[in-house]
Amino acid sequence: MVKTLEQAIAEVQRLPAEDQEQIARTLLSHVEKLRALRAEIDKGIRSLDAGQGRESGIDDFIRQKTR
Repeated sequence: MVKTLEQAIAEVQRLPAEDQEQIARTLLSHVEKLRALRAEIDKGIRSLDAGQGRESGIDDFIRQKTR
């Protein structure tokens, strides 16, 4: 474990149990989101490596986001 995370955990341990629980839930949620993002990035990289990518412009991006 990195030193900064160790320090953060030590500080959290000094807080009341309710605060620790909320911080733990928030941290776990963040970790889950990071894992999901990394999985999507890996999926995209595999797709590109397999030659399945296509050129896209800003108009395509905006169209996808406004659906």
